[in-house]
Amino acid sequence: MFEIFETHSWLLPVIIFFGRICDVTLGTLRIIFVSKGERYKAPVVGFFEVFIWVVIISQIFSHANSLLHYVSYAAGYATGNYVGILVENRIALGYILFRVYAKNYGHDLTKELHRNGFGSTFIRGEGSVSQVDIVETVVSRKSYRQVVGIIEKFDSKAFYLVEDIRSKQKGIFAMTSAGGFPRPGK
Repeated sequence: MFEIFETHSWLLPVIIFFGRICDVTLGTLRIIFVSKGERYKAPVVGFFEVFIWVVIISQIFSHANSLLHYVSYAAGYATGNYVGILVENRIALGYILFRVYAKNYGHDLTKELHRNGFGSTFIRGEGSVSQVDIVETVVSRKSYRQVVGIIEKFDSKAFYLVEDIRSKQKGIFAMTSAGGFPRPGK
């Protein structure tokens, strides 16, 4: 099946390297799908991940005397981790919670978030020195930069936390109705 590698010996390390990038990238995505509860996507991605891995590892074992093949395998693994992170950041699956701690502009920040289609909650809190306004909003990970821009518009030195969320239900999220107003989530 792989006679081409016998005549073009330089090709196998290249195939091993790129195959490993593919299978490790798919592995990264599979782990993310599992952690996000994507029960239909994770097995499909896992199938292709393991299929590629089996093909690559069989070639490593059949050419077990070559250090170049081992280095290609390891380099593909390292590069695959990097590429997997880039791909995951690009598709930005899931939701995040912003929790902003402010001195006294919580109401204004809440209004600005609403104007931009993001639901938010305003809470009064007691900090270590004085009272604080706490504003929380749940947004898709793709909206991260937009929300950071809104927060920094109010206070470039604002203290805020960003937490990953596994799931969300009911609330006002950045989905708009036909009239362009935020609509409740499902």
